[in-house]
Amino acid sequence: MNRIILSSLDYKRIYDSIGKAQDTGAISNNEAESLAAELEQAKILEPQMMPHDVVTMNSKVKITFVKSGNQIELKIVYPEDADINQNLISIFSPIAAALIGYKVGDTIDWIVPSGPTSIKIDEITYQPEAAGQFDL
Repeated sequence: MNRIILSSLDYKRIYDSIGKAQDTGAISNNEAESLAAELEQAKILEPQMMPHDVVTMNSKVKITFVKSGNQIELKIVYPEDADINQNLISIFSPIAAALIGYKVGDTIDWIVPSGPTSIKIDEITYQPEAAGQFDL
């Protein structure tokens, strides 16, 4: 597995969100432990130092499901901002957790209910850090 890259702000906010979600039962202990373990392995950078090709919180990203060729665009958000109808996907969803911290061009193996699949990060159409918005 490649080492993911996170901004210090995203790292802290995601970590805080995990605790809140566990307290309310929004995620299971196993999900929380899995995401926390990935965070612990991350390379942490200040938001101003974030490469513009890395998926961060509040990024809009185009991905392709390798097997089917289907492409979608989604935005990775904190749980309180999630709205599946607007493709605003919670960081606690499996797909967002799989994408965060990876780069354009990366292919990620992902387990879905129907079995293993691969998704490719095609493009980041918006990244807060690239837009100079270091506090989102």
